[in-house]
Amino acid sequence: MNINYLIYRNLKKNIKNYYLYVFALIFSVGLYFAFVTLQYDPATDEAKGSVKGAAALGAASVLLVAIVAIFLLYANTIFIKRRSKEIGLFQLIGLTKGKIFRILSAENLILYFGSMVIGIFTGFAASRLILMILFKVIGVDAEAALSFSTEALIQTVIVFAVIYVLIMIMNYTFIQRQSILSLFRAVSTTENQIKKMSFLEMLFGLLGIGLILLGYYVSTKLFSGDFTSMNELFMAMILILGSVIIGTYLFYKGSVSFIFNAIRKSKGGYLSVNEVLSLSSIMFRMKSNALLLTIITTVSALAIGLLSLSYISYYSAEKSARQSVPNHFTVANSNDLAAYIQALTDENIEFKQTKRDVIQVNADLSQVIGANLEVVSGPGEQQPMVIPVISDESVEGIDVSPEETLFTGSSDAIQQFMSIQATGDIELTSPNQQIKQQLIGLEKDSYVSYYFASGGLPAAIVDHTVFDKLAQDLDPKIQKETNVYYGIDLVDPIAIDQANQIFKDLGISESTGNLSQSELIMNQKSNMGLMMFIVGFLGLTFLITSGCILYFKQMDEGEEEKANYTILRKLGFTQGNLLKGIQMKQLFNFGIPLIVGLFHSYFAVKSGWFFFGTELWLPMVMVMLLYTALYSIFGLLSVLFYKRIIKEAL
Repeated sequence: MNINYLIYRNLKKNIKNYYLYVFALIFSVGLYFAFVTLQYDPATDEAKGSVKGAAALGAASVLLVAIVAIFLLYANTIFIKRRSKEIGLFQLIGLTKGKIFRILSAENLILYFGSMVIGIFTGFAASRLILMILFKVIGVDAEAALSFSTEALIQTVIVFAVIYVLIMIMNYTFIQRQSILSLFRAVSTTENQIKKMSFLEMLFGLLGIGLILLGYYVSTKLFSGDFTSMNELFMAMILILGSVIIGTYLFYKGSVSFIFNAIRKSKGGYLSVNEVLSLSSIMFRMKSNALLLTIITTVSALAIGLLSLSYISYYSAEKSARQSVPNHFTVANSNDLAAYIQALTDENIEFKQTKRDVIQVNADLSQVIGANLEVVSGPGEQQPMVIPVISDESVEGIDVSPEETLFTGSSDAIQQFMSIQATGDIELTSPNQQIKQQLIGLEKDSYVSYYFASGGLPAAIVDHTVFDKLAQDLDPKIQKETNVYYGIDLVDPIAIDQANQIFKDLGISESTGNLSQSELIMNQKSNMGLMMFIVGFLGLTFLITSGCILYFKQMDEGEEEKANYTILRKLGFTQGNLLKGIQMKQLFNFGIPLIVGLFHSYFAVKSGWFFFGTELWLPMVMVMLLYTALYSIFGLLSVLFYKRIIKEAL
């Protein structure tokens, strides 16, 4: 028989099963080539001096290769198993294992490198769009030009050629190890024998749920002050990671079967066809795929969590900057202030000036801090804290009595660590006097820059008479270089960019305490935008590849279960009857890993989101909804595949 004809016939026969594999390969090659193109593009370094774009993209490309390589190798094992009967038939008609391997190699060569060529072309076409997206998220005003990189082409070809060689080694090993009899039994052999659940499996199921809940609980206490040292904090993180991952594995290994078995028993053995097609299959399939599902769930949770945290920081950039610098610009030095005001006047830029006296005062906050002071100050160091104090006369709209104090500029991070109460007794201390005060509130709005805040503590607003007493009796050891806060706001916000450029040109931005609100926003968006860009594309790659793997598994299971559908159709069940059960099955197959991954990422983000920004819910929910929508596409594709299998069952 002509080998070329065999190759052509096999490609034509199997292309309908390979289409999603080809798409994922084209997508992976295209994305990798685009990343490497950006890595070699000088625009990624020149666009923003503080952002090492090429280095970051280079690191991302390494992770991308790892994800794609694992996916392609795993997908190949599924497809080579599905073709085991075909390989056995080739041996029966007289083809040697060497010839069969050459046929498969040539077939894969055409499919693999054909997809790679298309992928490189697609990546080149999309590289300009990706560069535009990168410039947009990091706030760089530069032109994204379409440029072809020979270095990127060579690197892409080498990387995917190595992956191809690994696939060929895997195929050769499979063919050499299998006998003709084992090849005919490879597909029909079930992955897990159906048997009655043992007490040990039930115990593992309950243990899995318990370990996951333990990890969730410890994560809620991670930064609440329960852990008094870095060693304890590190051990708690290890405990969370270990308990959640092991618990996830046991959940798939035993918990799912335990829960569904309980549902089945509650029905007294009388199951509808929908429940037979969904519950019974899921009970045993998830047990055999426990390791794969654990990996997919863990990496999905990691991708969602990192993307949520980076988007939280990106989304909160403006609000965080306003908390750090309440005015457009703040200048700590009077000489710098005079120079900057003169420059703004020369350019006819209208502005408003704010001036506030700020002093540093020791304060006893033990009655209003919920955390253990040893955690805050260190073991054996329960001493008064230094907080900035300003007069109510310097803040428009705020008036407190001589016995009252209002805290302002409180952040979510400091609240998580200290749990400062909104009301309670405090004491302000100067070298020669102690003034007892009643705390009447805790606001997030800031009235001085973070330069004056000691360790992120809020600023205290007191009555002007109390402020005068404290100002006349200062402790010089704890004072800042300046005791005056100067803020400048532009009347016309359109002139922000021009004023910011003047701020830089005068060299004012390099002095301690001189801060630009727009510069802080730009820096945070630039840094976190790059992280969000990289994590987003890596997460998208993993989503595509993991979705394809689950889809391939469903293709494999669908072929195995085809005979069951034939029997059910002969018994009188319609295509619609069977399809309802399949839809429920796919809802579990794709929904359970997705829901578990979303829960993992939620508790991970919830435990430390306050370090990244000021907003939690909207950024996190948007990321989760987007991930869920994209993930659901593979569930729909699986339903369509099963629909075709059911249609062909008779």
